[in-house]
Amino acid sequence: MDAFVALLRGINVGRGNRVPMAGLRSLLEEQGFSDVSTLLNSGNAIFRAPARVGAQAEARIGQALTDRMAISVPVIVKSAQQFGLIVSGNPNPVVADPSRLLVVFSSGPEALKPLTALESLLTPDESLFITPHAAYLHCTAGISESKAAAALLGKLGRGVTTRNWGTVMKIAAALSKQPP
Repeated sequence: MDAFVALLRGINVGRGNRVPMAGLRSLLEEQGFSDVSTLLNSGNAIFRAPARVGAQAEARIGQALTDRMAISVPVIVKSAQQFGLIVSGNPNPVVADPSRLLVVFSSGPEALKPLTALESLLTPDESLFITPHAAYLHCTAGISESKAAAALLGKLGRGVTTRNWGTVMKIAAALSKQPP
């Protein structure tokens, strides 16, 4: 059994797409995943499953959310190994404020290509790095002040999900505690 993390986009933000974490844990257990835990209230779930299930997990979880909770949101699933590559691939892992570095997760590299449109919105003190595994948007003035972040969190980022660097590090720590 391998460890995975499921990242749901756009839940528990404002009044829409409310998903209680206990309900998410239950939903994942009903899908046959084991050792399910959630982290924060923003749609981060860690679970164990056979390696071959990982590739199908996004569709299974997404369909279960639609069927059980009438919610349709992108679900990105990464194995612990894939998540580790994303963490180690960060071009600026040391930032003064981890909440100002967004990591963009996608189902695959094709979903990251449209993010090149963000480059025209960057201010001189912002940076965007797109790798085959993830994208990294550093907004030194803050996420709420960034036109690039607003576009990413809006229509341009519809098929991806983001987590700030602080949350990414909490997920990485939780994944490292999973039994081998």
